[in-house]
Amino acid sequence: MKNLIKTILLSVVVFGMNSCTEEKILDLTPVNNISDKDAFSTASLVESSMNGVYNAAAIGTYNSGTSNGGRGYVWGAAFVEQGEARGEDVVNTATFYQLTYEGTYDPTTANNVYYWVDGYRLINRCNLMIEGVNDAVSKGVITAAAGNDYIGQAKFLRAITHFELLTYFARPYNFTAGATHPGIPYREVGINTQTEIDAESLKPRNTVAECYAKVLADLNDAETLISSNGVTGGRVIAKATKSAAIAFKTRVYLHKRDWANVITEGTKLTGLYTLTADPGTPFVLTSNLGNSESIFSIQHSPTANPGVNAALASILKNRLLVTISPIIWRDPSWLATDKRREEGKLIVTASGRKYTNKYTDIVNSTDAAPVIRYAEVVLNMAEAQARLSNLPGALTLLNSVRNRSLAAPATEAYTTASFTTNATMVAAILKERRIEFLCEGRRWSDIHRLQGDDLAPINGIPAKVANANPAAALFTLGTAYPGPYGVAAIPATDKRFLWPIPQIEMNTNPGLGQNPDW
Repeated sequence: MKNLIKTILLSVVVFGMNSCTEEKILDLTPVNNISDKDAFSTASLVESSMNGVYNAAAIGTYNSGTSNGGRGYVWGAAFVEQGEARGEDVVNTATFYQLTYEGTYDPTTANNVYYWVDGYRLINRCNLMIEGVNDAVSKGVITAAAGNDYIGQAKFLRAITHFELLTYFARPYNFTAGATHPGIPYREVGINTQTEIDAESLKPRNTVAECYAKVLADLNDAETLISSNGVTGGRVIAKATKSAAIAFKTRVYLHKRDWANVITEGTKLTGLYTLTADPGTPFVLTSNLGNSESIFSIQHSPTANPGVNAALASILKNRLLVTISPIIWRDPSWLATDKRREEGKLIVTASGRKYTNKYTDIVNSTDAAPVIRYAEVVLNMAEAQARLSNLPGALTLLNSVRNRSLAAPATEAYTTASFTTNATMVAAILKERRIEFLCEGRRWSDIHRLQGDDLAPINGIPAKVANANPAAALFTLGTAYPGPYGVAAIPATDKRFLWPIPQIEMNTNPGLGQNPDW
């Protein structure tokens, strides 16, 4: 095996790609095209290697590095576009995400395949980074403190990428008692030799419980090892920080239904982050990497972004490939005067249809991809408080997010009389999440975790508006959207609820086991 593989990507042999495909991928050099023996030989090269990991998270490879280029798998854009297209709060207007939107994918569908492949490529880069840094520390190339910081950042990215893959390729945590059902392989070895390839390709899936335990262990390590808390000494949003690890733990614990730990972790960020007064501030191009609310986002530049076929502003604004759905646009809980409906701020209208204006740089595609904001931490804690029957605490947290968008908070804010049960409070928080995080890729995550929920259950994937440009009249406010639903709901028991393991993976590692009925 070429040493070059060690610094570029997870060996494609592990994922069943042939040698021709391998050469095409190895020819793509977005980051660190140097040999492994040199990549960690100086402090500046170690830093470049870490930057290369972030670059891989932002760009990815699509269709084996052909003229399609990278499409932002996993964290540059794909998590937003795929996470929304799997839900009912947007409408896919063309063929671009039609297979995802309608649930007509199979084990060879490119969007599914490259979510898996690029996810594991990124994971392998993290593992190689950890190994290389440990070696650099042992040789005195960098200090132990600097090494710990890099290792913490790599563990953060390894954790969140495994967790993201879990939500697409495995059932939610509460699917079985103790979460003993199949998860995904949790990879912690950097692949560089044939022996490592052979060993890793034979590893079975970890259970979902095991995956969660490893995700949380990595995030705990990241919180301990990373030097920056994201605030002290200047805002750090485009790199992993202690605060990013803490914030992401609130997401993981929410999925795990460990309400107490959601609150414990979220409380750590009190005083470090604040909600911006205007809901649109985190998305203003000049401040999306320098505001008080964004905790971790993926940075893009004019020369390093997912390109015309995936960049957020290209897909969601300039090319109008995904519109906001009348289902959420006409929801009565979303007040007509809400600032998040304001034209030219967070919304733009074209031919009567409503589109997000969260991503605006249609020229250079430099909008940051928002992985996690403090607003999510607050709503995570609100939901946890509601589920633990602390309705006053939940109300305060919910209103802190919602009130900043209201035209008249004094009269429009929720009060203690608004909710009399845990279930009604949780329902309001979940609706607020749909409004607040619209076109940020969060909808699928919530659909996934709420399967079989005791207070706000969702059965499978909800019905959607037909794949096409919806008529402008469907966006008229005044009543809830009554239908039609051109895309039927997919029951939770249907095989399509999960993405199939890519065929190229099954070809190499059939012992992994395909998801049921695929």
